[in-house]
Amino acid sequence: MKTVKFPSGSTVPALGQGTWNMGEEAARKRDEVRALQLGLDLGMTLIDTAEMYGEGGAEEVVGEAIAGRRDEVYLVSKVYPHNASFEGTQAACERSLRRLKVDCLDLYLLHWQGHFALAETVDGFEALKKAGKIKDYGVSNFDLESMQDAVGLGAIATDQVLYNLCKRGIEFDLLPWCRQQGIPLMAYSPLESHGREQAALLDNPGLHAVAHAHGVTPAQIALAWVLHQDGVIAIPKATDLAHVRANRAAAEIKLSPQDLAALDRAFPPPRRSRALDMR
Repeated sequence: MKTVKFPSGSTVPALGQGTWNMGEEAARKRDEVRALQLGLDLGMTLIDTAEMYGEGGAEEVVGEAIAGRRDEVYLVSKVYPHNASFEGTQAACERSLRRLKVDCLDLYLLHWQGHFALAETVDGFEALKKAGKIKDYGVSNFDLESMQDAVGLGAIATDQVLYNLCKRGIEFDLLPWCRQQGIPLMAYSPLESHGREQAALLDNPGLHAVAHAHGVTPAQIALAWVLHQDGVIAIPKATDLAHVRANRAAAEIKLSPQDLAALDRAFPPPRRSRALDMR
């Protein structure tokens, strides 16, 4: 599988696994755990979660899924902005580690910028790193200006943002700048996550034409397109085993210049700076 390298040198698969909406219903936990475990079996060893997801429930699902397999996993979690003071960051991380049943996170992110000064949060991250609780840290939902400020404060490993064929605004400024800095982006909701928006993506005739030519689903082409982008890690969520396998198969699809041109016609790239898309 294609890989992406973080500034610290850690290398991860370009296709990982997301966990948004997991851990919210006890009846679904078994299926969620099995889906993550299958993803690991198939090489999707980056798992992204957050204390916000299911108010810790998703971290508990991940903890069960990776039990006995911690060495295989690149583990990412996020801190709520209202917990992102210096002391609050320490406490939130400890709670996440307990739910995940691990000693250390590979990557810890600020979920979005809140009222605490970013410098204070970064100091908290640095303290966690020094204590061996995290290996790297970064941010999520930061636009170009905020990222430029962030890299002046610490060793920012990544910015996790909403990115898919329908939401291409970061291509105008944020994505090129991050590539210049050697900072990969993590794309959440690469297939959209809400009904109307997902329909606008997956029902697009241009996308269907490319999918038909490859003999795959529109969702697989949409995911393959994100994976085609240099310096981008996609983290789709799947709780159905067939969906997990379909996501993995998308990583093997090779899009031709003609495919990419057709997708640009169907989903035009940005021609000006836009406000950052968020969930």
